[in-house]
Amino acid sequence: MTATSKTIGVVGAGAWGLALAIAAARAGRDVKVWGRTLDDLRVSRRSPRLPGVELPPEIALVCDLAGLESCDALIVATPAQTIRDVCRRIATSKGGPRPLIVCAKGIERASGQFMSEVVAESAPGFAYAVLSGPSFAADVARGMPTAVTLACEDAGLAAELADALQGPNFRLYDSDDPRGVEIGGAAKNVLAIACGAAAGLGLGASASAALAARGFAELARFGEAYGAKPATLMGLSGLGDLVLTCASPQSRNFAFGFELGRGQAPADAGEGKLAEGALTAEALVKLARARGVEMPIAEAVEAVIRGDVTAAKAVEILLSRPRRREN
Repeated sequence: MTATSKTIGVVGAGAWGLALAIAAARAGRDVKVWGRTLDDLRVSRRSPRLPGVELPPEIALVCDLAGLESCDALIVATPAQTIRDVCRRIATSKGGPRPLIVCAKGIERASGQFMSEVVAESAPGFAYAVLSGPSFAADVARGMPTAVTLACEDAGLAAELADALQGPNFRLYDSDDPRGVEIGGAAKNVLAIACGAAAGLGLGASASAALAARGFAELARFGEAYGAKPATLMGLSGLGDLVLTCASPQSRNFAFGFELGRGQAPADAGEGKLAEGALTAEALVKLARARGVEMPIAEAVEAVIRGDVTAAKAVEILLSRPRRREN
């Protein structure tokens, strides 16, 4: 199975799934997309989630997962909390084990498991890869220059999959550290909520920069405790993604935090859009406590989402912590 002959299947027709489908088509791949509701998309070839973008003819829309059975690799672009169910369905299809490139940036709430562990249980025999990095779906769909990381324990497979998806203005770096990549993607979403809340409170650019820097220190401590390579966390899927999502209202997590900072209740923040960090915060904090990792910013975010404190009170608590050495 060579990179030049791959047919890529995409599970999930949200903004990110369609953006990656478009990127794969630009890379010269035959692409098939499955989603729960494709009727309007099949007619218009346009999604309201990607304004001004039309799906190229190389992308076929299929009505059920059976339509992806001939694909050589599958991009799974569904939310983190649905990955177990989706992978179970893929595992029972007739296509057999293939690489699953998971794009979800989160931790499963019910089990506290990373996505790699969820896939290992729900789709045994399927190779797990993870794609993450500083990227907005709209930028990728429009062909704006973007760089991400694709990681798999099998370094050769990681390189092959990265070659298969790399195209004009979409650059992939391969890695053999999927744990580091998935930790970076999950933790930065929680920290982006904190930076959004600071912006919503009007605390200024200096406070936002301090939160991002100290948040990265938390991410690094957590990653070290759970086996991530430091170089991975310093790369695109760690620091790079944190920089993007901690400073832009385009980030759903930042936007969710911004509304919390303005006084919105957690249930009302985010304008109904999925903020993965809001669903990951509790699991992240539990995993950190299980290994004695200090993550005060993540704990503050989790407390606000749980409704125990307001965003303003959480900032007050953080600022009242005892002074300490930076390293």
